[in-house]
Amino acid sequence: AGPSARRRRPPRLRPRAGRRGAVSLKKSARRPGELRSFQAVLPPELWIHLAVVACGNRLEETLVMLKSAVLFSHRKMQFHIFTEESLKPEFDKQVILKDVDSLLYVDTDVLFLRPVDDIWKLLRQFNSTQLAAMAPEHEIPKIGWYSRFARHPFYGSAGVNSGVMLMNLTRIRSAQFKNSMISTGLAWEDMLYPLYQKYKNAITWGDQDLLNIIFYFNPECLYVFPCQWNYRPDHCMYGSNCREAEREGVSVLHGNRGVYHDEKQPTFKALYEAIRDFPFQDNLFQSMYYPLQLKFLETVHTLCGRIPQVFLKQIEKTMKRAYEKHVIIHVGPNQMH
Repeated sequence: AGPSARRRRPPRLRPRAGRRGAVSLKKSARRPGELRSFQAVLPPELWIHLAVVACGNRLEETLVMLKSAVLFSHRKMQFHIFTEESLKPEFDKQVILKDVDSLLYVDTDVLFLRPVDDIWKLLRQFNSTQLAAMAPEHEIPKIGWYSRFARHPFYGSAGVNSGVMLMNLTRIRSAQFKNSMISTGLAWEDMLYPLYQKYKNAITWGDQDLLNIIFYFNPECLYVFPCQWNYRPDHCMYGSNCREAEREGVSVLHGNRGVYHDEKQPTFKALYEAIRDFPFQDNLFQSMYYPLQLKFLETVHTLCGRIPQVFLKQIEKTMKRAYEKHVIIHVGPNQMH
């Protein structure tokens, strides 16, 4: 989602790909022979809750996004997949969002390049009034979409992007939100439809615009996390402008503009295809990291392709951490040669 989004060409689905739904992906998180950890027996109230809306031709993207979450994460996760009737058989189990305290929502064109656990920890950084977190729509307000074209109120100087949104649902359910319709506060569910009716002729980007309007009137409710947690082509296609990603690497990749399925940003496409094609039983270094390094050499004709370390840094950290945990803890330092 976002101002840069375009209609995407239908992805090339593999035979039987849809049969690997949320449940089968979740079960694959533990490699054969791997010891059960403390995380494996966490009570449900401590699980990470990840939500996505999968419609139309977004099945493959959804499955690859879920796969990236499983590949690089440690804690138990529950997936909440909202989809249309025709896609329900493609997922192993229908899940319904109910009585969940906190939730991470992502668009289908999102890939996790580090453990979901790490963005989940940002919930602890919320102050007493904050109930949701998003990244800025643009790092340079004067050339951002909202500052130039929006015909409705928006958050801050550049707006926020809803492709990655962390929420404390308990706080959202109990909050009364200031608004432009009545002098008193409204509950979330009582506010959305009237707000849409008021601004429907002015909004371009659907739910993202409505969220920008809500947090314009309630800025104290929003925690803004850095661009490395919602890294899009706009952060590198005209030159690198996400300092946090330059320092720490991309944490969550957001392939809007349809870049996973065309040749305009081959760095994004290479990452998507590497995760899509990676067999769970293979070695991450040999079957993903090294081939990606070679693939990135073919993308240096683009500005995004000239900063491969930004895309690889967090993947490398995550794989090293997983390797050290397996070798040192499971094998034991005295058995290493």
